[in-house]
Amino acid sequence: MKSTSDLIEEYLYDLVKQSDHGVIELQRNDLAQMFSCVPSQINYVIATRFTLERGYVVESKRGGGGYIRIKRIAPEHIDQIGKLVRAVGTNIAQKEAEGIIWRLESDEVLSSREADIMRVALSRDVLSLPLPERDIVRARLLSAMLTAVFAHEEEG
Repeated sequence: MKSTSDLIEEYLYDLVKQSDHGVIELQRNDLAQMFSCVPSQINYVIATRFTLERGYVVESKRGGGGYIRIKRIAPEHIDQIGKLVRAVGTNIAQKEAEGIIWRLESDEVLSSREADIMRVALSRDVLSLPLPERDIVRARLLSAMLTAVFAHEEEG
C-alpha cells in the first residue's frame, strides 16, 4: 500500500501532466484536507519531490490568499539552471555575481533592465550586512532569481 506522501506526489504529478503549460496552482490547506493530513505533510512532499533536480520550480505565497505554484521546467533549462546555481554556490562576492549577470545579459538571456535590477538588488549597498552573511544572502538571492528567470522563460 502506498503512503500518503506517495499518493500526494502521484496526484500532483498527474495535475502537472494534465495542465496546459506544465503549471499548477493550489491551496495547501485544501490539499491537506483532501488527503486527510496536516499541511506540513504537503510541504514535505513538495520540498522533497518537486525539486529543481527533478525538473520543477516551486513558488509559494503564504497568507489568506496564499497558494503553491508548481512549474515543470524543460530538461535543457534544468541543466542550465543547475550549472549556474552550482557556480553561485553557498556564497558569492558582488563582483562574481555581476560577472554571471553580465554573461546572461550578453547572451540575451536577461534584458538590460532585468540585469540592472539584479545588480542593484545584489549590491553591497542594498545588502548592508557584515561578511560573510552578505555573500551568503547574495548567493541565495541570485540562485532564486536565476531559477525565476529560467522558469519564466519557459512560459514565454
